[in-house]
Amino acid sequence: MVRETQLSPTDLIAPLFVRPGEDIRQPIGSMPGQYQFSIDTLVSEAEALWELGVPALILFGLPDAKDPTGSRSWAEDGIVQQALRALKDRLPDMVLFADVCLCEYTDHGHCGVIRDGAVDNDATLVLLARQAVSYAAAGADFVAPSDMMDGRVAAIRGALDDGGYSATGILSYAVKYASAFYGPFREAADSAPQFGDRSGYQMDPANVREARREAALDLEEGADMIMVKPAMVYLDIIAGLRPMATVPLAAYQVSGEYAMIKAAAANGWLDERRCMLESLTAIKRAGADLILTYFARDVARLLD
Repeated sequence: MVRETQLSPTDLIAPLFVRPGEDIRQPIGSMPGQYQFSIDTLVSEAEALWELGVPALILFGLPDAKDPTGSRSWAEDGIVQQALRALKDRLPDMVLFADVCLCEYTDHGHCGVIRDGAVDNDATLVLLARQAVSYAAAGADFVAPSDMMDGRVAAIRGALDDGGYSATGILSYAVKYASAFYGPFREAADSAPQFGDRSGYQMDPANVREARREAALDLEEGADMIMVKPAMVYLDIIAGLRPMATVPLAAYQVSGEYAMIKAAAANGWLDERRCMLESLTAIKRAGADLILTYFARDVARLLD
């Protein structure tokens, strides 16, 4: 009765990885309990989440081919596009988010077009917008740009509106730090950069004022929701953005944060159930309305 922060399955968005093939449920070694799914098994996983009360998921694709521009990310028969259509057919009321970025689709692993050894921000915007429109056409309710290019929210909003998808929302990774906690994800999505790192376009973990500036810019450009990533080690950022966020505020409990709890629990050093619930409650207590978490299915089962 007096608990100030209540955690619910309806707060959760489940990240899922989809790849070509059939009857695939490939375990991800560094993320125990997580899998790369083919479309048929992905739909089954989504149905299980829906039955547990999880209302939304976000898709990450592993394409059948990669090239310098990530062209499979906007192909009509791309893996995420196929998955979106299958999910909408089976679960029309589930809210579908599609991650918008090029890193999973480029042969160099960076989040944009490479020119003279560096990411070309403006050239990348055109491709991100094309990818977003393709996902909207396939049934995405929200597109979620995670690339951290300057101006991408405005570019995507304009392209969606011009394409007749004004009802498609944008969940912007507004505050995405160049974090060491993304390591397991790069195995899951096969998206490790082949040279350098992403500190040129992701944020310095030491910066707070920059977070407010980035969030304000994305709100001005038309973001319908904004996100902080990672979550557990950036609770101060979530709390700081809460008063200025006039839209829903999401936070991403990332792969490394998930893997740490799983690894410690496997060694008997921590109580997995308690740590899972405590960490997610802390993220919500800090001000997040929505939480992207790999614990979605487990925590929803506990809360059910």
